[in-house]
Amino acid sequence: MKNNLSIALLVGIALSTTSCATIFTGTRDKITFNSTPEGAKVIHNGEEKCVTPCTAPISRSLSKQFITIEKEGFDSQKVKLEKSFNAVTLLNILFGGIIGVGIDTATGSLTRYSTKKYDVELEAKQQ
Repeated sequence: MKNNLSIALLVGIALSTTSCATIFTGTRDKITFNSTPEGAKVIHNGEEKCVTPCTAPISRSLSKQFITIEKEGFDSQKVKLEKSFNAVTLLNILFGGIIGVGIDTATGSLTRYSTKKYDVELEAKQQ
């Protein structure tokens, strides 16, 4: 009986302190970027992620996130990444895991990128 109570207590503590969205869905989303013309750099937070056409893992964040598409001879274009609430976070609430909600918030896993593909048309610079 005492052993069962200990196991139940440990399971309860584990469930209440887990960060479900971070564990189950990670902290990044793979997003595809295409540009016309191809061969443009995709930059996120000052770091080149890939060259179009490409797919890159982009870290989640609660703040507004933008990528910049740039290619020599063309005007660069700044694109806001669209996000939505990550429903997996609700598991924390159901199991009473306020610590888990905090972890999901800190890692950005409270949200997910809702648009997984961006097509950008670059305009030639005016000479």
